[in-house]
Amino acid sequence: MATGIEQQIETALDKVRQALRVDGGDIELKGYNDGIVEVKLKGHCAGCMHAQATLKNLVEKSLKEMIGEDKIKSVRNVV
Repeated sequence: MATGIEQQIETALDKVRQALRVDGGDIELKGYNDGIVEVKLKGHCAGCMHAQATLKNLVEKSLKEMIGEDKIKSVRNVV
């Protein structure tokens, strides 16, 4: 069962997904622990050479803005 913060992350990721899907990508929440959000990049994003930049400049930045830097410390891609 998703926690309150995980529900907030999913809602924020829904907005990020729109941008990723334009380029044939997607993102899946894998977990949240102590400020670290674990996601899995999918589709074209999974093998893209810009994946790390997408994680930091789009996903992490968006989550921090929407949820707060006190709750979101970083976003990591997991396999």
